[in-house]
Amino acid sequence: MESYIKESSSTQPNKGVGIMVKKVLIATLYNPDPVILASTKLGPDRLILLIDKKPTPEQEESLKIIQNSLGKVIEVKSVKTDVYDIVEVARKCVEIIDMQPKDDALYVNITSGRKTKAIGLLFAAYARHDRVKKIAYNPEEDKSSVVYLPKLSFKLTDSQKKILEYLDEGEYNSISDLSKKIDLSNAMLYRAIDELKDMDLITTEEGLKLTDAGKIARL
Repeated sequence: MESYIKESSSTQPNKGVGIMVKKVLIATLYNPDPVILASTKLGPDRLILLIDKKPTPEQEESLKIIQNSLGKVIEVKSVKTDVYDIVEVARKCVEIIDMQPKDDALYVNITSGRKTKAIGLLFAAYARHDRVKKIAYNPEEDKSSVVYLPKLSFKLTDSQKKILEYLDEGEYNSISDLSKKIDLSNAMLYRAIDELKDMDLITTEEGLKLTDAGKIARL
């Protein structure tokens, strides 16, 4: 598996236990200015930038500018992701988050880059809300200001998680089909299905299937 971390980053001690805590900023990239601004305000030890699988010349130039400036004082890494598939972007971002040491302080900035990539990164932050400290956005109208977005989570029950797992791994034409396989009472199953439909995590229009949001909630 590709590594997105470097062990020699500068750090600050964690209170009481002597563990070195690193600030990590994960950001989308197109225009370099929002990333440079966010990095200047936060002062991260590690900067992870999401770029396209086939970066545009503008994206490559932005990455070069950041590497030549910020790369002199902090670790800068770029990670290629899908462009338009939000689920795949979120999956890659969750992988990035999971690869950071558990004591690192993770921050997300979704200002620069395509909206699909920003949404994918945002959903990944929701899927790993316990790991992400802040989600930030810099308004175009006032580039010096920072808007901190709510740190939401899917907050699934064990029954809901189990249903999503079954639907992710198998095909079920009806709730009756699923009830024959899953270890849940009918009352609990039907209630959980209704809740998942209300959350738009599953659809029952053509059998039981995960929506894109449901696939992300499974990450």
